[in-house]
Amino acid sequence: MSHESEASARPVVFLTDADVEQLADLPRAIAALRGAYSAPADERRNPGRIFADSGREWMRVMPSVPASGRLFGAKSINGSFADGLRVSYLISLFDKETADLVALVDGNRVTGLRTAATTAVATEQLVRGGPLRVGVIGSGFEAQSHATALALVADFASVAVYSPTPANRERLAGLLSGSIGVTASAVASAEEAVRGADLVLCAARSRDESPTIRADWVGDDATVVSIGSTTPAQRELPAELIARAAVIVADGVDEVVRGSGDLIAARAAGIDVDAITVSLNEVLLGERSVDRGRGIRVYKSTGSGLQDIVVAEALVDLARERGVGTLLPVGIVTTRK
Repeated sequence: MSHESEASARPVVFLTDADVEQLADLPRAIAALRGAYSAPADERRNPGRIFADSGREWMRVMPSVPASGRLFGAKSINGSFADGLRVSYLISLFDKETADLVALVDGNRVTGLRTAATTAVATEQLVRGGPLRVGVIGSGFEAQSHATALALVADFASVAVYSPTPANRERLAGLLSGSIGVTASAVASAEEAVRGADLVLCAARSRDESPTIRADWVGDDATVVSIGSTTPAQRELPAELIARAAVIVADGVDEVVRGSGDLIAARAAGIDVDAITVSLNEVLLGERSVDRGRGIRVYKSTGSGLQDIVVAEALVDLARERGVGTLLPVGIVTTRK
C-alpha cells in the first residue's frame, strides 16, 4: 500500500435536506438529465443496484460514472426495521480527474427531483404537440412534482386528478391550478381521469399492489407515464395495457424489464416485452424513432444512480454559485497507487 497521500485542495461541501429544498431547480435538472441521456447507454458506467440485506438492516447502493459532467459517485439508501422502518439517503460525489471527495448530499429530496426531471425528458419525446388533456392518478409528492415537471415540456389544456381520498385530490387539484397556469379538477374515479386523456400520469401504487388503471380506459394514441412500480412486487399498469403498447421507453431497460412488477406480470402473460422496450438513450440519440401521433407510448421508470449523480452535481454547482451548504473542516485522503 502506498503511503503517498494528498489532501483535497478544495473543501468538501455538505448539502442538507433543507439546502436541497432551497436549491431544487426543475428546469436545471431537466437540462442536466437531457444531456446525460444523450450519451449511449453503458452498463459499465451505470451497473444498476447493489443490495445488502440482513433481514433487519438493508442497504441499496446505486453507483454511476456519467459520461457527462465532472463528478461521479453513488447514492446509498440505508434502512432499518429495528424501530418500524427508518430510511436515510446519502449521495457521495468524487472528482473524475483526482478522485477527491467533492460533496456529500442528503439524497432525500434528490430522489423526487431527479425522477420528475427524467420523466419530463422522456415525456417530451413521446407526446404529440398541441394542448393535451392530462389525467393524474395519485395526489402525493410524486404526483405533484411530476405534473409540475411535465407542464414544463408539454402544453396542458386541462388536468383531471384522481386519488381515493377526496380531500387529497382536491388539494392537489388546487395546488396545480395555482402553479401550472391550467385549471385542474378533482374527479371521482380513476376512469374519469383516464378516459379521453392524451397523457396519463400514474404516480400512485395501489394498496393491494393491483393495477391502478384499466387498459380499456386508455385511448389508442395516448401517452402513459408510469413511475410507481419500481420493484418486482409492485403493480401499476395492467398486462392488457402493455399488450396494446406500441413502444415502452425505459430509463434503464434491464431494470425496468426485470425489476418492474408490471413488466414481469406482462411477460408471465405471454407478452414479448423485450420486443417493444427501448432505452431513453436510444430515443434521444435518434437510434430508435417514436411515432408521437399513433399508438400507445409508455414511459416506465425504476430510477438509477445516473439520475442521482447528475442532479446532485447540478445542485452542488448551484450551491457554490449561491454560497449555500456547509464546507466541512475535514475530508478524506486521496492516495496515489
